[in-house]
Amino acid sequence: MLFRSLAVVAAALSLASPPVVVAVDATEGGGGNDGLIRMKLTRRSDHEIIAQHLQRENDALRLAMNGMGKGKDSSPPSSNLRGGSSSLQSAFTEQAAMAKSENVIIKDYSNAQYYGNIEIGSPPQKFTVIFDTGSSNLWVPKVNCKNCGYWFINGGKSKYDESKSSSFREDGSDFHIQYGSGDVRGYFSLDSVTLADDIVIADQKFAEVDDAGGLGVGYVMGKFDGILGLGFESLALGDAKTVFKNAIDQGAVANQMFAFYLGDEMDGELTFGGYDDARYNGEIAWVPLSEPKYWQIEIGNVQVGSFSSGPTSGIVDSGTSLITGPSAEIMKIALAAGAMPNMLGQYTMDCEKVSSIPDLVYTIDGKAFTVPGKDLVIQSGGTCLFAMMGMDIPNGPQWILGDVFMRKYYTIFDYGGQRVGFATPN
Repeated sequence: MLFRSLAVVAAALSLASPPVVVAVDATEGGGGNDGLIRMKLTRRSDHEIIAQHLQRENDALRLAMNGMGKGKDSSPPSSNLRGGSSSLQSAFTEQAAMAKSENVIIKDYSNAQYYGNIEIGSPPQKFTVIFDTGSSNLWVPKVNCKNCGYWFINGGKSKYDESKSSSFREDGSDFHIQYGSGDVRGYFSLDSVTLADDIVIADQKFAEVDDAGGLGVGYVMGKFDGILGLGFESLALGDAKTVFKNAIDQGAVANQMFAFYLGDEMDGELTFGGYDDARYNGEIAWVPLSEPKYWQIEIGNVQVGSFSSGPTSGIVDSGTSLITGPSAEIMKIALAAGAMPNMLGQYTMDCEKVSSIPDLVYTIDGKAFTVPGKDLVIQSGGTCLFAMMGMDIPNGPQWILGDVFMRKYYTIFDYGGQRVGFATPN
Protein backbone atom coordinates (compact mmCIF):
# COMPACT_ATOMS: atom_id res chain seq x y z
CA MET A 1 0.00 0.00 0.00
CA LEU A 2 1.76 3.21 0.96
CA PHE A 3 5.32 3.77 1.26
CA ARG A 4 8.38 5.89 0.47
CA SER A 5 11.01 4.59 -1.99
CA LEU A 6 13.77 5.21 -4.54
CA ALA A 7 15.62 3.27 -7.19
CA VAL A 8 19.12 4.66 -7.56
CA VAL A 9 21.21 2.10 -9.43
CA ALA A 10 24.13 2.64 -11.82
CA ALA A 11 23.22 2.30 -15.50
CA ALA A 12 25.84 -0.36 -15.99
CA LEU A 13 24.08 -2.54 -13.44
CA SER A 14 20.61 -1.99 -14.89
CA LEU A 15 21.28 -4.26 -17.87
CA ALA A 16 22.02 -7.38 -15.85
CA SER A 17 20.63 -10.41 -17.71
CA PRO A 18 18.34 -12.87 -15.92
CA PRO A 19 19.63 -16.34 -15.09
CA VAL A 20 18.38 -19.42 -16.86
CA VAL A 21 16.86 -21.89 -14.41
CA VAL A 22 16.46 -25.58 -15.10
CA ALA A 23 15.44 -26.91 -11.70
CA VAL A 24 13.17 -25.87 -8.89
CA ASP A 25 13.76 -26.38 -5.21
CA ALA A 26 10.67 -24.97 -3.53
CA THR A 27 11.87 -25.46 0.02
CA GLU A 28 12.81 -22.48 2.13
CA GLY A 29 16.47 -21.69 1.66
CA GLY A 30 16.76 -23.99 -1.34
CA GLY A 31 19.22 -22.40 -3.71
CA GLY A 32 20.15 -25.46 -5.73
CA ASN A 33 22.91 -24.76 -8.26
CA ASP A 34 21.07 -22.09 -10.26
CA GLY A 35 22.17 -19.06 -8.25
CA LEU A 36 18.67 -18.32 -6.96
CA ILE A 37 17.60 -18.08 -3.34
CA ARG A 38 14.05 -19.26 -2.65
CA MET A 39 11.88 -18.55 0.34
CA LYS A 40 8.59 -20.20 1.16
CA LEU A 41 5.65 -17.85 1.62
CA THR A 42 2.84 -19.14 3.81
CA ARG A 43 -0.64 -18.27 2.60
CA ARG A 44 -3.25 -17.29 5.16
CA SER A 45 -6.51 -19.09 4.49
CA ASP A 46 -9.63 -17.39 3.16
CA HIS A 47 -11.42 -18.66 6.25
CA GLU A 48 -9.11 -16.62 8.50
CA ILE A 49 -9.54 -13.49 6.39
CA ILE A 50 -13.33 -13.75 6.40
CA ALA A 51 -13.43 -14.49 10.14
CA GLN A 52 -11.28 -11.45 10.90
CA HIS A 53 -13.34 -9.29 8.55
CA LEU A 54 -16.56 -10.28 10.33
CA GLN A 55 -14.98 -9.62 13.72
CA ARG A 56 -13.86 -6.15 12.68
CA GLU A 57 -17.27 -5.42 11.21
CA ASN A 58 -18.90 -6.38 14.50
CA ASP A 59 -16.40 -4.28 16.47
CA ALA A 60 -17.01 -1.26 14.24
CA LEU A 61 -20.77 -1.63 14.60
CA ARG A 62 -20.46 -1.88 18.39
CA LEU A 63 -18.30 1.26 18.51
CA ALA A 64 -20.77 3.14 16.34
CA MET A 65 -23.72 2.05 18.46
CA ASN A 66 -21.92 3.03 21.65
CA GLY A 67 -21.19 6.42 20.16
CA MET A 68 -24.82 6.95 19.19
CA GLY A 69 -25.85 6.19 22.75
CA LYS A 70 -23.50 8.82 24.17
CA GLY A 71 -24.57 11.69 21.96
CA LYS A 72 -22.83 13.68 19.28
CA ASP A 73 -19.90 15.08 21.19
CA SER A 74 -18.83 11.78 22.70
CA SER A 75 -19.03 9.55 19.63
CA PRO A 76 -15.90 7.54 18.96
CA PRO A 77 -13.37 9.14 16.64
CA SER A 78 -13.03 7.75 13.13
CA SER A 79 -9.56 6.45 13.94
CA ASN A 80 -11.17 3.83 16.17
CA LEU A 81 -12.57 2.28 13.02
CA ARG A 82 -9.03 1.52 11.82
CA GLY A 83 -8.24 4.69 10.01
CA GLY A 84 -11.43 5.54 8.23
CA SER A 85 -14.84 7.11 8.31
CA SER A 86 -18.09 5.21 8.38
CA SER A 87 -19.07 6.59 4.97
CA LEU A 88 -19.07 4.44 1.85
CA GLN A 89 -15.54 5.55 1.14
CA SER A 90 -13.05 3.05 2.44
CA ALA A 91 -12.43 2.80 6.15
CA PHE A 92 -8.90 2.15 5.07
CA THR A 93 -8.53 5.22 2.81
CA GLU A 94 -4.91 6.29 2.89
CA GLN A 95 -5.17 9.95 3.66
CA ALA A 96 -2.87 12.75 2.58
CA ALA A 97 -0.65 12.36 5.63
CA MET A 98 2.14 10.92 3.54
CA ALA A 99 2.08 13.94 1.28
CA LYS A 100 2.35 16.23 4.30
CA SER A 101 5.39 14.67 5.90
CA GLU A 102 8.27 12.64 4.57
CA ASN A 103 8.46 10.52 7.70
CA VAL A 104 4.87 9.32 7.51
CA ILE A 105 3.63 6.10 5.93
CA ILE A 106 0.04 4.92 6.01
CA LYS A 107 -0.74 1.28 5.41
CA ASP A 108 -3.15 -1.38 6.63
CA TYR A 109 -1.91 -4.93 6.97
CA SER A 110 -5.01 -6.48 8.46
CA ASN A 111 -5.78 -8.45 5.30
CA ALA A 112 -2.20 -9.48 4.56
CA GLN A 113 -2.18 -12.97 3.11
CA TYR A 114 1.43 -14.04 2.59
CA TYR A 115 4.35 -14.08 5.00
CA GLY A 116 7.70 -15.80 5.45
CA ASN A 117 10.60 -16.16 7.86
CA ILE A 118 13.80 -14.19 8.31
CA GLU A 119 16.48 -14.14 11.01
CA ILE A 120 18.12 -11.20 12.75
CA GLY A 121 21.23 -11.22 14.92
CA SER A 122 23.97 -13.63 16.03
CA PRO A 123 22.92 -16.21 17.04
CA PRO A 124 19.87 -15.77 14.79
CA GLN A 125 16.48 -14.78 16.18
CA LYS A 126 13.62 -15.87 13.89
CA PHE A 127 10.75 -13.60 12.81
CA THR A 128 7.76 -13.98 10.54
CA VAL A 129 7.41 -10.96 8.27
CA ILE A 130 5.29 -9.67 5.42
CA PHE A 131 7.46 -9.09 2.34
CA ASP A 132 6.02 -5.79 1.19
CA THR A 133 6.87 -4.16 -2.15
CA GLY A 134 4.84 -1.13 -1.05
CA SER A 135 7.20 -0.01 1.73
CA SER A 136 10.94 0.05 2.30
CA ASN A 137 11.82 -0.40 5.98
CA LEU A 138 12.40 -3.54 8.01
CA TRP A 139 10.88 -3.50 11.47
CA VAL A 140 10.17 -6.08 14.15
CA PRO A 141 8.91 -5.76 17.73
CA LYS A 142 11.46 -5.57 20.52
CA VAL A 143 11.29 -7.17 23.92
CA ASN A 144 8.76 -5.41 26.18
CA CYS A 145 7.00 -3.92 23.13
CA LYS A 146 3.57 -2.51 23.98
CA ASN A 147 0.50 -3.54 21.95
CA CYS A 148 2.54 -6.29 20.35
CA GLY A 149 0.29 -9.29 20.77
CA TYR A 150 -0.38 -11.80 23.50
CA TRP A 151 0.88 -15.32 24.04
CA PHE A 152 -2.65 -16.76 23.90
CA ILE A 153 -3.26 -15.34 20.37
CA ASN A 154 -1.33 -17.34 17.78
CA GLY A 155 1.41 -17.89 20.36
CA GLY A 156 2.23 -14.18 20.58
CA LYS A 157 4.90 -12.27 18.66
CA SER A 158 8.58 -13.04 18.39
CA LYS A 159 10.48 -10.10 19.84
CA TYR A 160 14.03 -8.98 19.13
CA ASP A 161 16.44 -8.93 22.06
CA GLU A 162 19.51 -6.86 21.25
CA SER A 163 21.29 -8.07 24.38
CA LYS A 164 21.42 -11.59 22.94
CA SER A 165 23.06 -10.65 19.64
CA SER A 166 26.82 -10.29 19.33
CA SER A 167 26.44 -8.51 15.95
CA PHE A 168 24.07 -5.80 17.28
CA ARG A 169 25.17 -2.19 16.83
CA GLU A 170 23.40 0.81 18.30
CA ASP A 171 21.89 3.56 16.16
CA GLY A 172 19.18 5.03 18.39
CA SER A 173 17.50 7.42 15.94
CA ASP A 174 13.71 7.58 16.10
CA PHE A 175 11.44 5.41 13.98
CA HIS A 176 7.88 6.70 13.67
CA ILE A 177 5.10 5.68 11.28
CA GLN A 178 1.61 7.16 11.35
CA TYR A 179 -0.98 4.56 10.40
CA GLY A 180 -4.65 5.28 9.81
CA SER A 181 -5.51 4.38 13.37
CA GLY A 182 -2.45 5.57 15.26
CA ASP A 183 1.32 5.53 15.64
CA VAL A 184 3.92 2.81 15.44
CA ARG A 185 7.06 3.90 17.25
CA GLY A 186 10.51 2.64 18.03
CA TYR A 187 14.15 3.30 17.19
CA PHE A 188 16.72 2.19 14.66
CA SER A 189 19.45 -0.37 15.28
CA LEU A 190 21.88 -2.34 13.12
CA ASP A 191 22.37 -6.09 12.98
CA SER A 192 22.85 -8.93 10.52
CA VAL A 193 19.77 -10.15 8.63
CA THR A 194 19.46 -13.58 7.05
CA LEU A 195 17.05 -14.34 4.20
CA ALA A 196 16.44 -18.07 3.72
CA ASP A 197 19.70 -19.82 4.66
CA ASP A 198 21.90 -18.26 2.03
CA ILE A 199 21.64 -14.47 2.06
CA VAL A 200 23.33 -12.87 5.05
CA ILE A 201 23.29 -9.06 5.08
CA ALA A 202 25.65 -7.40 7.53
CA ASP A 203 24.92 -4.18 9.41
CA GLN A 204 21.34 -3.83 8.21
CA LYS A 205 19.59 -0.78 9.61
CA PHE A 206 16.18 -1.81 10.93
CA ALA A 207 13.67 -0.62 13.49
CA GLU A 208 13.01 -2.10 16.91
CA VAL A 209 9.36 -1.25 17.56
CA ASP A 210 8.41 -0.62 21.17
CA ASP A 211 4.75 0.32 20.53
CA ALA A 212 2.69 -1.16 17.69
CA GLY A 213 -0.66 0.21 18.79
CA GLY A 214 -1.23 1.92 15.44
CA LEU A 215 -1.72 -1.42 13.71
CA GLY A 216 -4.66 -2.22 15.96
CA VAL A 217 -6.33 -5.58 16.24
CA GLY A 218 -5.21 -6.56 12.75
CA TYR A 219 -1.66 -6.83 14.05
CA VAL A 220 -2.58 -8.45 17.35
CA MET A 221 -4.53 -11.16 15.55
CA GLY A 222 -2.12 -11.48 12.61
CA LYS A 223 0.43 -14.26 12.28
CA PHE A 224 3.27 -11.92 11.37
CA ASP A 225 5.78 -10.20 13.66
CA GLY A 226 7.01 -7.41 11.42
CA ILE A 227 7.39 -5.97 7.93
CA LEU A 228 10.25 -6.28 5.44
CA GLY A 229 9.91 -3.60 2.79
CA LEU A 230 11.00 -4.37 -0.77
CA GLY A 231 10.32 -0.92 -2.20
CA PHE A 232 12.90 1.67 -3.25
CA GLU A 233 15.08 3.68 -0.91
CA SER A 234 13.27 7.00 -1.30
CA LEU A 235 10.38 5.45 0.65
CA ALA A 236 12.59 4.38 3.54
CA LEU A 237 12.38 6.24 6.82
CA GLY A 238 15.56 7.28 8.57
CA ASP A 239 17.64 7.18 5.37
CA ALA A 240 17.89 3.43 5.89
CA LYS A 241 19.25 1.43 3.01
CA THR A 242 16.75 -1.29 2.14
CA VAL A 243 17.45 -4.95 2.80
CA PHE A 244 17.51 -5.77 -0.92
CA LYS A 245 19.78 -2.80 -1.80
CA ASN A 246 22.19 -3.96 0.91
CA ALA A 247 22.04 -7.49 -0.51
CA ILE A 248 23.00 -6.05 -3.91
CA ASP A 249 25.82 -3.88 -2.55
CA GLN A 250 27.23 -6.73 -0.46
CA GLY A 251 27.19 -9.16 -3.40
CA ALA A 252 24.69 -11.48 -1.74
CA VAL A 253 22.47 -11.83 -4.84
CA ALA A 254 23.45 -12.76 -8.39
CA ASN A 255 21.10 -10.31 -10.08
CA GLN A 256 19.17 -7.23 -9.02
CA MET A 257 15.80 -8.97 -9.22
CA PHE A 258 13.30 -10.80 -7.06
CA ALA A 259 10.09 -12.56 -8.03
CA PHE A 260 6.83 -13.61 -6.39
CA TYR A 261 4.96 -16.82 -7.12
CA LEU A 262 1.76 -16.53 -5.08
CA GLY A 263 -0.01 -19.84 -4.76
CA ASP A 264 -3.74 -19.91 -5.48
CA GLU A 265 -5.23 -21.77 -2.50
CA MET A 266 -1.69 -22.83 -1.62
CA ASP A 267 1.57 -21.42 -0.28
CA GLY A 268 3.78 -19.26 -2.48
CA GLU A 269 7.44 -18.59 -3.08
CA LEU A 270 9.70 -15.54 -3.14
CA THR A 271 12.89 -15.81 -5.21
CA PHE A 272 15.87 -13.51 -4.74
CA GLY A 273 18.66 -12.95 -7.28
CA GLY A 274 16.63 -13.46 -10.46
CA TYR A 275 13.53 -15.33 -11.52
CA ASP A 276 12.63 -18.95 -12.02
CA ASP A 277 11.87 -20.18 -15.54
CA ALA A 278 10.08 -23.21 -14.11
CA ARG A 279 7.47 -21.01 -12.45
CA TYR A 280 5.83 -19.58 -15.57
CA ASN A 281 4.75 -20.37 -19.14
CA GLY A 282 5.19 -18.30 -22.29
CA GLU A 283 6.84 -14.93 -22.56
CA ILE A 284 7.46 -12.31 -19.88
CA ALA A 285 5.73 -8.98 -20.48
CA TRP A 286 8.16 -6.33 -19.25
CA VAL A 287 6.65 -3.01 -18.20
CA PRO A 288 8.83 0.03 -17.39
CA LEU A 289 8.24 1.87 -14.15
CA SER A 290 6.62 5.24 -14.66
CA GLU A 291 8.15 6.43 -11.42
CA PRO A 292 10.92 4.48 -9.68
CA LYS A 293 9.81 6.05 -6.43
CA TYR A 294 7.29 3.19 -6.26
CA TRP A 295 6.84 -0.02 -8.24
CA GLN A 296 4.50 2.17 -10.25
CA ILE A 297 3.34 1.61 -13.82
CA GLU A 298 1.09 3.34 -16.31
CA ILE A 299 -2.27 1.62 -16.94
CA GLY A 300 -4.01 2.26 -20.24
CA ASN A 301 -7.44 1.19 -19.01
CA VAL A 302 -9.29 -0.67 -16.29
CA GLN A 303 -12.40 -2.44 -17.54
CA VAL A 304 -15.07 -4.40 -15.68
CA GLY A 305 -18.23 -5.01 -17.68
CA SER A 306 -19.44 -1.64 -18.93
CA PHE A 307 -17.07 0.29 -16.65
CA SER A 308 -13.95 1.74 -18.26
CA SER A 309 -11.47 4.00 -16.47
CA GLY A 310 -9.34 5.35 -19.28
CA PRO A 311 -5.61 6.02 -18.76
CA THR A 312 -4.54 5.85 -15.13
CA SER A 313 -1.70 4.65 -12.90
CA GLY A 314 -1.09 1.88 -10.41
CA ILE A 315 1.46 0.15 -8.24
CA VAL A 316 2.20 -3.54 -7.82
CA ASP A 317 2.07 -4.23 -4.09
CA SER A 318 2.63 -7.59 -2.41
CA GLY A 319 1.64 -6.09 0.96
CA THR A 320 -1.96 -5.44 -0.10
CA SER A 321 -4.22 -8.45 -0.39
CA LEU A 322 -7.06 -6.82 -2.34
CA ILE A 323 -7.22 -4.71 -5.48
CA THR A 324 -7.91 -1.07 -4.71
CA GLY A 325 -8.97 1.90 -6.82
CA PRO A 326 -10.65 5.29 -6.49
CA SER A 327 -13.63 5.00 -4.16
CA ALA A 328 -16.20 6.34 -6.63
CA GLU A 329 -15.04 3.96 -9.35
CA ILE A 330 -14.89 0.92 -7.08
CA MET A 331 -18.41 1.68 -5.91
CA LYS A 332 -19.68 1.61 -9.50
CA ILE A 333 -17.91 -1.69 -10.15
CA ALA A 334 -19.08 -3.27 -6.90
CA LEU A 335 -22.70 -2.27 -7.30
CA ALA A 336 -22.70 -3.50 -10.91
CA ALA A 337 -21.34 -6.83 -9.67
CA GLY A 338 -24.12 -7.07 -7.07
CA ALA A 339 -21.93 -6.29 -4.06
CA MET A 340 -23.17 -4.01 -1.28
CA PRO A 341 -21.06 -1.72 0.94
CA ASN A 342 -20.66 -2.21 4.65
CA MET A 343 -19.58 0.25 7.32
CA LEU A 344 -15.92 -0.73 6.94
CA GLY A 345 -15.92 0.56 3.38
CA GLN A 346 -15.63 -2.94 1.94
CA TYR A 347 -18.25 -4.84 -0.05
CA THR A 348 -19.93 -8.18 0.45
CA MET A 349 -22.28 -10.02 -1.85
CA ASP A 350 -24.62 -12.96 -2.26
CA CYS A 351 -22.38 -15.95 -2.93
CA GLU A 352 -24.83 -17.20 -5.56
CA LYS A 353 -23.95 -14.17 -7.71
CA VAL A 354 -20.22 -14.91 -7.86
CA SER A 355 -20.44 -16.78 -11.16
CA SER A 356 -21.99 -13.73 -12.85
CA ILE A 357 -19.21 -11.23 -11.93
CA PRO A 358 -17.58 -9.91 -15.12
CA ASP A 359 -13.83 -10.21 -15.57
CA LEU A 360 -11.49 -7.40 -14.53
CA VAL A 361 -9.15 -6.45 -17.38
CA TYR A 362 -6.13 -4.17 -17.01
CA THR A 363 -4.58 -2.84 -20.21
CA ILE A 364 -0.89 -2.40 -19.44
CA ASP A 365 1.64 -1.41 -22.10
CA GLY A 366 -0.91 -2.36 -24.75
CA LYS A 367 -1.51 -5.86 -23.38
CA ALA A 368 -4.56 -7.22 -21.57
CA PHE A 369 -4.10 -8.70 -18.09
CA THR A 370 -7.24 -10.41 -16.85
CA VAL A 371 -8.46 -11.35 -13.38
CA PRO A 372 -11.50 -13.64 -13.81
CA GLY A 373 -14.64 -12.40 -12.11
CA LYS A 374 -14.86 -15.48 -9.88
CA ASP A 375 -11.44 -14.57 -8.46
CA LEU A 376 -12.67 -11.15 -7.33
CA VAL A 377 -14.24 -12.73 -4.26
CA ILE A 378 -12.82 -14.14 -1.03
CA GLN A 379 -15.29 -16.75 0.11
CA SER A 380 -15.69 -18.78 3.29
CA GLY A 381 -18.54 -20.07 5.43
CA GLY A 382 -21.28 -18.53 3.32
CA THR A 383 -19.73 -15.04 3.36
CA CYS A 384 -18.41 -13.57 0.12
CA LEU A 385 -16.12 -10.54 0.44
CA PHE A 386 -15.64 -8.55 -2.77
CA ALA A 387 -11.89 -8.37 -3.37
CA MET A 388 -11.89 -4.78 -4.63
CA MET A 389 -11.88 -1.86 -2.23
CA GLY A 390 -12.09 1.91 -2.55
CA MET A 391 -8.98 3.88 -1.63
CA ASP A 392 -8.27 7.51 -2.50
CA ILE A 393 -4.58 8.43 -2.55
CA PRO A 394 -4.02 12.16 -3.01
CA ASN A 395 -1.34 12.91 -5.62
CA GLY A 396 -0.48 9.22 -5.80
CA PRO A 397 -1.18 6.14 -7.89
CA GLN A 398 -4.86 5.52 -8.49
CA TRP A 399 -4.86 1.72 -8.39
CA ILE A 400 -3.11 -0.87 -6.24
CA LEU A 401 -2.58 -4.25 -7.84
CA GLY A 402 -2.37 -6.43 -4.73
CA ASP A 403 -2.25 -10.16 -4.13
CA VAL A 404 -5.56 -10.79 -5.94
CA PHE A 405 -3.83 -9.60 -9.12
CA MET A 406 -0.40 -11.08 -8.37
CA ARG A 407 -1.85 -14.56 -7.88
CA LYS A 408 -2.77 -14.53 -11.56
CA TYR A 409 0.68 -13.52 -12.78
CA TYR A 410 4.20 -14.57 -11.90
CA THR A 411 5.57 -11.16 -10.99
CA ILE A 412 9.22 -10.14 -11.37
CA PHE A 413 10.61 -6.97 -9.81
CA ASP A 414 13.72 -5.78 -11.66
CA TYR A 415 15.41 -3.29 -9.36
CA GLY A 416 18.31 -2.56 -11.68
CA GLY A 417 16.23 -2.29 -14.86
CA GLN A 418 13.47 -0.31 -13.13
CA ARG A 419 10.72 -2.49 -14.59
CA VAL A 420 8.18 -5.13 -13.63
CA GLY A 421 7.62 -8.38 -15.50
CA PHE A 422 4.40 -10.39 -15.70
CA ALA A 423 4.02 -13.96 -16.93
CA THR A 424 1.44 -16.73 -16.75
CA PRO A 425 2.23 -18.84 -13.68
CA ASN A 426 2.97 -22.52 -14.19
